[in-house]
Amino acid sequence: MVNTRQMLDLSALPATAGGPEWLISDRLVAYDEAVSLMETRIAAIAAGHEPELVWLLEHPPLYTSGTSAQPADFIGGPFPLFQTGRGGQMTYHGPGQRVAYVMLNLKQRRPDVRAYVAGLEEWMIRTLAAFNIRGERREDRVGVWVARPDKGPGFEDKIGAIGVRIKRWVTMHGISLNVEPDLTHFSGIVPCGVADPRYGVTSLADLGLTATMADVDIALKQAFAEVFGSAAAR
Repeated sequence: MVNTRQMLDLSALPATAGGPEWLISDRLVAYDEAVSLMETRIAAIAAGHEPELVWLLEHPPLYTSGTSAQPADFIGGPFPLFQTGRGGQMTYHGPGQRVAYVMLNLKQRRPDVRAYVAGLEEWMIRTLAAFNIRGERREDRVGVWVARPDKGPGFEDKIGAIGVRIKRWVTMHGISLNVEPDLTHFSGIVPCGVADPRYGVTSLADLGLTATMADVDIALKQAFAEVFGSAAAR
């Protein structure tokens, strides 16, 4: 099957003047606090009062449910479940996972949602390449996947998830990349609605990488500049 996302012209997603602001939180950020900040910031971006923002953070253990989630995909567990306005299905966030909330003004870049999602995928793929990990797209499964022939023929694990919402052409939510989370915490949900036993979840640590979160942040920032244009450090 031809991967249409792979055929999109990602070079047509240039940075706005000056590039986005980057914010890295050094504490676990509560989910409702993060959503509140995003809502406030994207309104200011749409009004032209604030620059774009890429916010890197970690959450305490929790589950989120997107607009396409099915109730049966929540198996249960000790962590809270948050209903969100983002696209996608069920996902887990927690310590050891780098969450990147991306607030870009697509009206000033390129008002194309498919191209934007493809850009997020490419961003993660290039970030993983910095650690010699081959991340791949799948036409029928949004996110970034890693082939696992060590587990058997056809086995793949998801290492990066995507969930977005766009208001007034300003993006909200973003990506999550598994660096070293507790992978057993994913057992409380059917991640992204994919129940096929050949498809699981993995992380850099699970793949034998000892990268720190700071290492990943450096790679994320470099790859972001390659995909979306220069990112201004503030």
